[in-house]
Amino acid sequence: MTAATAPHFGPTPSTPAIRRPLAAAAVLAALVGMVFGLLLGGAGPASAHAALTGSDPQDGAVVATAPKEVTLTFSEQVALGDDSIRILDPDGKRADTGAVPRDLQSGSTVKYGVSLHAGLPDGTYTVAWQAVSADSHPVSGAFTFSVGAPSKTTVALPTDQTGGGLVGTLYEIARYAAYAGFILLAGGSAFVLACWQRGAGARPLQRLVVRGWMTLTVATLAMLLLRNPYTGSGKLADAFDLDGLKAVLDTKPGAALVSRLLLLGASALFIAVLFGAYAKREDEREKKDLTFGLAIGGTVIAAGIAGTWALAEHASTGIQPGIAMPVDVLHLLAVAAWLGGLTALLVALYRTPDIDATAVRRFSGIAFGSVVVLAATGIYQSWRQVGTWSALTGTGYGQLLLVKVGLVAVLIGIAWFSRRWTVRLVTGGGDASTETRDGETAPAGTAAAGIAPAGTSTTETSGSAEVPDISGATAEDPARAAQLARQQAAVATAEKKRIRDADPDRSGLRRSVLAEVGVAVALLAVTTVLTSTEPARTEEEAARASTAASAPATAGPVEMKLPFDTGGENGKGTVRMEITPARTGANELHLWVDGSDGKPMDVPEVKVAFTLESKDIGPLPVVPARLTEGHWTADGVQIPMAGNWKVAVTVRTSDIDQTTIDKNMKIG
Repeated sequence: MTAATAPHFGPTPSTPAIRRPLAAAAVLAALVGMVFGLLLGGAGPASAHAALTGSDPQDGAVVATAPKEVTLTFSEQVALGDDSIRILDPDGKRADTGAVPRDLQSGSTVKYGVSLHAGLPDGTYTVAWQAVSADSHPVSGAFTFSVGAPSKTTVALPTDQTGGGLVGTLYEIARYAAYAGFILLAGGSAFVLACWQRGAGARPLQRLVVRGWMTLTVATLAMLLLRNPYTGSGKLADAFDLDGLKAVLDTKPGAALVSRLLLLGASALFIAVLFGAYAKREDEREKKDLTFGLAIGGTVIAAGIAGTWALAEHASTGIQPGIAMPVDVLHLLAVAAWLGGLTALLVALYRTPDIDATAVRRFSGIAFGSVVVLAATGIYQSWRQVGTWSALTGTGYGQLLLVKVGLVAVLIGIAWFSRRWTVRLVTGGGDASTETRDGETAPAGTAAAGIAPAGTSTTETSGSAEVPDISGATAEDPARAAQLARQQAAVATAEKKRIRDADPDRSGLRRSVLAEVGVAVALLAVTTVLTSTEPARTEEEAARASTAASAPATAGPVEMKLPFDTGGENGKGTVRMEITPARTGANELHLWVDGSDGKPMDVPEVKVAFTLESKDIGPLPVVPARLTEGHWTADGVQIPMAGNWKVAVTVRTSDIDQTTIDKNMKIG
């Protein structure tokens, strides 16, 4: 229930005071809509999940001789293990030396290299890699290159990404449970302290917060144990590998999980004080001081726990991490205050008969502030992780973000109905402003609804159900008196529940808040999936790098003319050359030799060689075959990678007269 649900005392629903929350809701909807406008803003490339942006040799390249090493370039910092990059020959055997990948970083370029054995035979080689990106998520991939010419290979490229399978599923469940536990722990505690302090003595709210703490603790322990197989082997049994656990503790995500456990220890003390000494404190001045202390301590602990996510996941990498991390903490705290408080309100409406209208009004104010913070931080996060319209609609992350924004809109819409029910409860449906009960004046409808006026309890105004009289039974039979007392309490509770549930306004509020919580559960699920989804900026960046590496520089055949003069009789002419399709891989070569008179010239021999000097590749010889007079062809001319190639053509016009001419040609 957002600020649109704030109850109103006094004026009827048609007054301007009632319309103000609706205007606030409209402004809030406009803020959410601004997300899409700001997504159009550009920024420098940002990455969260690491992406492979380049390699040498490139994917699908054919090289004349085996390289001494294979290098991989990533979009961001990654953590690599001893066996993170493997090179397999056509028979599936290791072609690399097995050494730790060499760090070849230079400036902002993140590059690693793996040395190969000398004397590798021709054929197709497979490069399989696995790493952990700076945002704690595992990434992996594979590609092939060929030496000499492509060949059959027994190596099957892996189709499953690391972090999947049973271990991945369990890890994602634990991640979801951790978010849910934090929301219940932080939001439920905030609801008690800021909205309904008498709720500290309510057992249903105590159970809600304690269960949130237990859920977050168990989920954090599960993530810590599953971290090693999640980023490595994928085998559930490795969760209990002590060496693997030790390695996890040395990583940033492992340190964040351990810090979270330590903060949960402090939060256990906070819960003990909140539902122990604080709930029992009667002196108003002392309780006010303790409220202030608990509020400060609880905020610090909640911010610290939220920081364990911000320091180890998406916010910690990419552009502007110094801004993104505190923004992420604010975002998580706002989510907890809103959704956790909403859950606490639902529990109070269903399980406690004496929540007062002031508590609902206070929560409405907190919820409105939380949603404003969510809108502002969400706009920034969306711009940072998406950035363009194409990324918003053309990537999995962008599509999930659209679903999330839609769920937020639905949540705000349901909250509007909750606000209408709240106003009807407090004002008695607009028929009267107050009613008198047992000599006290209360807002109309509140006592009957089970929402007590501020500072009172419905146990004092709950109705007049017939209960057993125990006045004469106390002296005669204490056991009988105790039994009658229990019956009296049960009857009184049942009567309060009957009156509470019979009121249509309260029932309507309960149903609308329940619907809000249901949508919030779905919203939390989408948010959890978003945290493990490759951000749209990274996906588009990787796609652009892949396209740049594989797409041809030209849209069709490349042609060029090379005049020659062998120095002998009839030694002058022109070679016209065409290579199709002029891209990496197999190409078709055509040569036409024309004399000085422009007619086809029959020469004894023509040879061609390709050299890529920037990569120290070549010369790669090609011997075309004579097709007809003046026309020579060659099929299957292998161009291993894109680049500015030097093409050298040798023409022999007699036994002793020949010349070589060369010219640069951009291929691939």
